Amino acid sequence: MHEKSMSRRRFIGRTAGAIAGVSLTERISARSSGKLVWKEARYYKTLQNGRVQCLLCPWQCIVDPGRRGHCDVRANRDGVYYSLVYGRIASYHNDPIEKKPLFHFLPKHMALSMATAGCNVDCKFCQNWELAQRLPEDIPGYEFSPGEIIALAGRWGSHILAYTYNEPTVFTEYILDIAAAGKKTGLKSVVISNGYINRKPLLDLCRVLDAYKVDLKAFTESYYRDVVGGRLAPVLDTLVTLKSEGMWVEIVYLVVPTLNDQDEEVRKMAKWVGENLGPDVPVHFSRFYPKYKLKNLPPTPVNTLERVRQVVLDAGLHYVYLGNVPGHPGENTYCPSCGKTLIRRLGYQVFENHITNGQCGFCKSQVAGIWHE
Repeated sequence: MHEKSMSRRRFIGRTAGAIAGVSLTERISARSSGKLVWKEARYYKTLQNGRVQCLLCPWQCIVDPGRRGHCDVRANRDGVYYSLVYGRIASYHNDPIEKKPLFHFLPKHMALSMATAGCNVDCKFCQNWELAQRLPEDIPGYEFSPGEIIALAGRWGSHILAYTYNEPTVFTEYILDIAAAGKKTGLKSVVISNGYINRKPLLDLCRVLDAYKVDLKAFTESYYRDVVGGRLAPVLDTLVTLKSEGMWVEIVYLVVPTLNDQDEEVRKMAKWVGENLGPDVPVHFSRFYPKYKLKNLPPTPVNTLERVRQVVLDAGLHYVYLGNVPGHPGENTYCPSCGKTLIRRLGYQVFENHITNGQCGFCKSQVAGIWHE
């Protein structure tokens, strides 16, 4: 059983109080709500004595009446399992798609990015802990129906809907409804996820999504157990399923000094990606900064990032990037055939793009990605 009587989110809520860590850029047409919204979950089964089993993610929590699952945003009320975050946005913003990061998906387009509370793993380095590691009742919530999200995207000129900041898996039902509504109006949808999700809900998401960015946090089960609070194998299964379903996929690997920065581990990861996903899946090595519960380590040295990037390039992957180092040449996209610079970036900005109709503007070789709406 994976429900918790005192989770880290409850602890944070009690010790931190109402932390002013979430800012909303626009609150028009949103109704402020201090109450939880109870929406029956899609992925669970009923058991004896009023218990339920969640079928959304690999935890497969068995939850007694009146208790919550591992993510703390799903609850059993009288034998019915509910999402507590459907329609309850905690943070939203209009971001460049490069911020996700998605480098091979509609460059320079803006993405209406949204989050609820909650996550289904417990990363010690969590970069968005104010959202991901908090209870929904401890964060100001703003009610948006799927239709209101679509209308907001229109006002902001967003071409993409991005489910991000916290872990989107925990609000899968909401994503399914928003993405389906957005698809009818021509909006694309992307998920920025840890990949810790079961096959059935993942397949349902594949029917309405256009891209999926997965955080592959390391390539050892020990790291996932000790640092992430999860398992590696289900994430690899997610990546294989996404590829088999034809989903555009990009991978981010946060390089944490001394913990997952060894050449051999990175080489094994690159070999696995090449054999199971193919050499055209972009891999982003992101720079770690001390945060949340992992403040005893320094920021990742840039030369470490450069070293692991070269390891993966030497392993035969075509598109390997460095993140959180603005201005580094590792932000750019290079043609794997002729080596010319195709997209020049600085942070989240694109200054040059020499890809035309999915081809290198110099040698006409095909460049993997989704380049046009």
